[in-house]
Amino acid sequence: MTAVSEPVVAVRRAERRDLGRITEIYSHYIETTSITFDVKPYTEAEREPWFAQFAANGRHQLFVAERAGRVIGYAGSMQYRPKQAYETSVEVTIYLAPEERARGFGPRMYDALFAALRGEDVHRALAGITLPNDPSVRLHERLGFKLVGVYSEVGRKLGRYWDVGWWEKPL
Repeated sequence: MTAVSEPVVAVRRAERRDLGRITEIYSHYIETTSITFDVKPYTEAEREPWFAQFAANGRHQLFVAERAGRVIGYAGSMQYRPKQAYETSVEVTIYLAPEERARGFGPRMYDALFAALRGEDVHRALAGITLPNDPSVRLHERLGFKLVGVYSEVGRKLGRYWDVGWWEKPL
C-alpha cells in the first residue's frame, strides 16, 4: 500500500484575488467565536479598505497559506494605532480555515511575515488575543511573544464579556 501525501502548502504574499477566501475564513470566526470582536460578517466589497492597507513591502504586509490553489489561512501586520509615535509597532493577525487549524501552518505564515518585516522600521509586533484561547496563546508564545497585560471584560459578544490579553515580540 502506497502512502498518499497531502498537496504542498505554499506561503506567499496575498493578492487581491485572495480577498474573497480571506473574507470567508474571517466570517467563520465572526459568526461562531469570540476570537474577533466583529459581530457582523463582511462582504468582500466591505473588506476592500482593510485589504488596501497592505503593501508588498513596508510595515503592513499580508501573507496567505495556499494548498492546491485554495487559500487556507492568512497572517498580516497592521497599524497598531494612528498616532505617529506608534508607527514602529505593528499589530499582527492570523487566521486559518477551521479545518486547517493545529496542522503547523500558523508558524509558517508568521515566519514569512516576520522575515518580510526584517529590515523594515518595525520595533515591536503586538498581538491581542481574546481569552481563553489556548491554541493562539501557545502559538504566539512558541514564536517568542511575551504576555504584557490583560484587559478585563473589554468586549461583549455571544452574550458575555471577554478579556483580551496582549502579547509583544521584539523585531
